[in-house]
Amino acid sequence: MATLHIDHVTVPLRSFDLQLTLDVAGTVALVGPSGAGKTTALRAIAGLTTPSGGRIAVGDDVWFDASSRIDLTPERRRAGLVFQDYALFPHMTVRQNIEYARRHPADEYLERFGISHLQDVRPAGLSGGERQRVALARALARNPHVLLLDEPLAALDTHTKAVVRAELQDLLAGLGIPVLLVTHDFEDAAALAELVSVVVDGRERQRGTPAELVARPADAFVASFTGANLLHGEAEIVGASTRVTLANGTVVTTADEAHGRVVLAVYPWDITVATTPPHDSAMNVVHAEVRSITEIGNRARLTIGAVTAEITAESVARLGLRPGQLAYATFKATGTRVV
Repeated sequence: MATLHIDHVTVPLRSFDLQLTLDVAGTVALVGPSGAGKTTALRAIAGLTTPSGGRIAVGDDVWFDASSRIDLTPERRRAGLVFQDYALFPHMTVRQNIEYARRHPADEYLERFGISHLQDVRPAGLSGGERQRVALARALARNPHVLLLDEPLAALDTHTKAVVRAELQDLLAGLGIPVLLVTHDFEDAAALAELVSVVVDGRERQRGTPAELVARPADAFVASFTGANLLHGEAEIVGASTRVTLANGTVVTTADEAHGRVVLAVYPWDITVATTPPHDSAMNVVHAEVRSITEIGNRARLTIGAVTAEITAESVARLGLRPGQLAYATFKATGTRVV
């Protein structure tokens, strides 16, 4: 598999410059807030935006090099780009959309994506999941050397998103070309990509596997983006542990050494919920009202005071938890990270 090389690519934006250096082999996700420059990176690779500096190449094939004044047109770059809104041609049928690039007949892709029965339908008659399949088929029918996906799941409802995410995961695993996808959803990135690059204000904050970002977030933004609760407080070292006094007076401990103002990251799945006080004095305890309960499938997210916990829906029913009820959210010192 060839590698997509993005070397010191710079693109001036309104409030800052996008500056990115990244090698893409397999599937890599660019994640971050809206306006961070993620989609601009895709457009620069595809040739739709011209960087002010840097170099873009796939293997030995150079697509852009500011110093050598190389800037291939989009047509000469073997990049398959799937836009967030899919950008299907409304006056064309599914088959005509797929065959637009004129590189391959549509039959293989109609069969591969399970949309043969839709070949004569126009985009207006397709569901969100069907439109995405057509857009992917059209991109791959160009026989690209790189696949670029801009928020591939953002336009889908929750049920469709879960189904299409699983399909996309299987597809990307077998492509054999570099894939760069953009998303603002860490859950999507973790499901689809082997490596994740967190981009904020045009700069990379951290890069790693999804598990590495969760285990060792570089800062409070990365921790929050990966789903952690952020607890602000004043830390002091007491014996072998660090004691942190939160703004509301609650005292928690962490195994990390710290002193002064700190932010603790605690992930929802590391928190246990009960309606009676814990018997283990080594546990950190937040005692407060249940502010909200959100059930998704067989899991439930509960906001208790300043923290959000994730437990099974069965546990919610067994404990009889409801909004307004007092509950205990507990977590170990080793389950916290100073960020």
